[in-house]
Amino acid sequence: MSLPARLSVVTVGARDLPALRRFYGALGWDEVAGSDDGWVAYLLGGVLFALYPVAALSAESGDDGLSPAGWSGVTLACNVDAAGDVDRAFDAAVSAGATPIAAPTAREWGGRSAYIADPEGNRWEIAWAPSARFDDRGSLVGFGS
Repeated sequence: MSLPARLSVVTVGARDLPALRRFYGALGWDEVAGSDDGWVAYLLGGVLFALYPVAALSAESGDDGLSPAGWSGVTLACNVDAAGDVDRAFDAAVSAGATPIAAPTAREWGGRSAYIADPEGNRWEIAWAPSARFDDRGSLVGFGS
């Protein structure tokens, strides 16, 4: 098992999530099921664009000053096919030189995830979400119920 070459989710740490939610709604973007003022996401051409409170994202992804200019408030995510794949992909990434940030763990939202930093400190979440659906190429085609 290796870390799959796919970008599934881009999460932006929001300082005022309800205001950002209103903005993206005003653009006409459709929210995925389960969105609310604590987390909101939009399926954009095979990638999920998510907004999450910056303080919660910082706590979850381990803002520890690894990035030269400080953590940007953005995480990239690679969603895997099964809960156990999170652990295997995390181990493979660390073996390849990633810095472990947060070990694989069950999350309150019902999935499992871990965080790593690439050599320049960019944060990646390796996640399994029970509602994520992929096509044969590994592209995200659905998220939510």
